Amino acid sequence: MSARYGRCTVLSAGLRGVEAMPVEVEVSVSSGLPGFYIVGLADAAVQESKERVRAALRAAGFSMPGDRVVVNLAPSFLKKRGTGFDLAIALAVLVASGQVPARFVEGRMFVGELSLEGSVRPINGLLACAVKSAEMGVEFVCADAPERLVEVEGASLRCMGSLAAARTGELGCVSCCAGELSGPLSDYADVSGNSFAKRALQIAAAGSHGLLMIGPPGSGKTMLASRLPSILPALDRKSALESALIHSVAGGDISSILAGVRPFRAPHHSASAAGLIGGGSPLRPGEISLSHNGVLFLDELAEFKTSVLQGLRQPLEEGRVTITRADGNTAFPARFMLVAASNPCPCGYLGDPERACTCTPSQIASYQARVGGPLLDRFDMQIDVRRVPPNEIMSLDRTESSSCLKEGVSRARSFAAWRRARYPCDPSTQGIIESCRMAEGDAEFFTSVARAHAMSGRGMARTLSVARTIADMAERESVSRSDLCEALEFRLRRAEGS
Repeated sequence: MSARYGRCTVLSAGLRGVEAMPVEVEVSVSSGLPGFYIVGLADAAVQESKERVRAALRAAGFSMPGDRVVVNLAPSFLKKRGTGFDLAIALAVLVASGQVPARFVEGRMFVGELSLEGSVRPINGLLACAVKSAEMGVEFVCADAPERLVEVEGASLRCMGSLAAARTGELGCVSCCAGELSGPLSDYADVSGNSFAKRALQIAAAGSHGLLMIGPPGSGKTMLASRLPSILPALDRKSALESALIHSVAGGDISSILAGVRPFRAPHHSASAAGLIGGGSPLRPGEISLSHNGVLFLDELAEFKTSVLQGLRQPLEEGRVTITRADGNTAFPARFMLVAASNPCPCGYLGDPERACTCTPSQIASYQARVGGPLLDRFDMQIDVRRVPPNEIMSLDRTESSSCLKEGVSRARSFAAWRRARYPCDPSTQGIIESCRMAEGDAEFFTSVARAHAMSGRGMARTLSVARTIADMAERESVSRSDLCEALEFRLRRAEGS
């Protein structure tokens, strides 16, 4: 940073994906034709900061230099977007024109939007900028936004309520989000019957398996899926910060995530590819990234556009999505648990014992083909969900609660962690087979069933993974034939008809 000869450089930051990139705001105040110019691949929102900075300086009691003011945002190859550079530009102008001492901006990163009255407003992605400031070892200064910031290890966070604070040099302390629940989570005790579906959801939660539920309207598919976060283990500090960072960039609420609740996203079936996978201009994380470390629920799966659904295949395998644009590649984390629900046919009553299906065979085939075999093959479990009889709905007997189901999930995950430490295996297909430790006869039984149903290699590996989770729930080191049979029932149930 140098303020000599009417020049100054102030550190700021811009977003690229979910990562903050340091940006140096260089200002030169010199003689010449009066004007205010911003260069360095600045978009329209950054260019508009000239008017906001002028008004904010006057409102805060400063004067706008009447000479030639040139602002350069470096590095020049990085596209600069948004209003977060306002504060840094204004301070650089003040230092370069001698109205504020240079020591005020030394060793600090400034990010914030200015109002016409000179107050500092928060922007999306403050948490990502705070993380970057901690990595660089500088103090981070922004607006006080407790709903968007969290304590970051190694970060020094300060707030600036108004541009007028540069006159006194006094900065306040940032109020960080402590994490709290807006209300109690929905409980499985509210769901009558559907014990088979609850068992499937418990297994899916224990092993983070993908689950597809197929059933007629009113069978409770959405109700079952929406309660899944209540049986998932709480997020640890590292995972909570990862998920909160993504939601901060998207401008979402992070309080429940910091309280340990895993994200649950349920986009409408009209979602575009950019909305679900990520994209747009500027690049924004999609629903699969917003559900990172949590659950992505796709209701009415067959109603989604086929091209949109096929975009899920790579993220499901790699745990991230890479979006390519002319100015480079941007990666978003996307390690989520996929849960989906669908009707078996357009009318929804195929296979229902109480109501006849009115669809033709061609309509049924066309409807079921919308999802596509490659995506279906990536669901570890596929189950039928039947409508609950009226007498069970009217019954006052409480069914299994979320606390009981969560206890089984926690026990399975703890045993799985112990088993992996004792018998280390890689996540490859061969590693999954080794982790099952099956008896020779059970392995031959599974091979014969897989051959009879023409299961793919991926399908066999995912079925064995489900069987391994079932054995973990029973705290068994080896997968038994009963575990294999239950896993095969979840895998082949839909293929055998509804």
